[in-house]
Amino acid sequence: MDFIHGLPRSQSGNDSLWVIVDRLSKVAHFIPLRKTNQGPKLVQFYIDEIVRLYGVPKTIVSDRDDRFTSREWRYIQERLGIRLHFSTAFHPQTGGQTERTIRTLEDLLRLCILDFGGKWEKYVTLVEFSYNNSFQTSIGMAPFEALYGRRCRTPLCWAEHDQKHKSVEFNVGDYVYLKVRPVRGVSRITRMKKLSPRFVGPFEVLERVGEVAYRLALPNEISGVHDVFHVSYLRRAVKDSSQIISTEEAPIETDLSIGVRPVKIVDSRIQKLRNREIRMVKVLWMNCGRPEYTWEREDELKGNADYSFLFDSGMVSIFEDEIFC
Repeated sequence: MDFIHGLPRSQSGNDSLWVIVDRLSKVAHFIPLRKTNQGPKLVQFYIDEIVRLYGVPKTIVSDRDDRFTSREWRYIQERLGIRLHFSTAFHPQTGGQTERTIRTLEDLLRLCILDFGGKWEKYVTLVEFSYNNSFQTSIGMAPFEALYGRRCRTPLCWAEHDQKHKSVEFNVGDYVYLKVRPVRGVSRITRMKKLSPRFVGPFEVLERVGEVAYRLALPNEISGVHDVFHVSYLRRAVKDSSQIISTEEAPIETDLSIGVRPVKIVDSRIQKLRNREIRMVKVLWMNCGRPEYTWEREDELKGNADYSFLFDSGMVSIFEDEIFC
């Protein structure tokens, strides 16, 4: 089990997902919750969604999140006779299965949001149904079939699966989407990157360069990006004016990164905690051409080399455009 944080807050206040995967059948459950939910609430979710359906497991593999190492969680699992195993960073042998499931879950949620709009929480149950009825190479069948011994009754053709890899080729004049990556960094970017677009375009293929690269006709907005891309960065697209992801709304950097960018610091304050004080700064961000303001911890910004430039020239007032610090 593991958590996905940084999702947009839903109407019910949920901003995270609890991902639980059975190691044998690969059946997965995706439980919406709040990042602030602690031990007692997690135990209640766990009993309602997992123990109620499958009974008490023998072992649980998780990372060392403070909720999994808390006294309440350890006590409950000990009383139930469950052994806890904690994964180690950079060792995917222990928690790699859950991490791969999280990547698939984020891709499915992103597709639902881009195609149908609305809130991510609305599609969690459908995504879980789709995942558990999709072919898994490791077990040679869908998780639903592995769990119940039969295929799921559905009008969709879940059983049709092509296990052969096909080489991807494009012709001159074809249109393709270009893969971009959300930038990572401080909490603001972490919150925005989860369901942001992964592709922009479509762009026309001008020529083939070698065996696995193509030259694209890029617009002036991203003229600083090299116009030759490996085939792994491209996805075939049908020219449709209603399916254009504009580069003006999603500005791309030279390293194909995309996301919100800090502009300047406009205010500061001291926040008192129980045992210490921390300095907070108000940051102006540009999110797809629109200004947004958030309060961030000064030590987190200074500790990130990508945003240390904010402190080089001092703080600038957004109202009078004059330096006051």
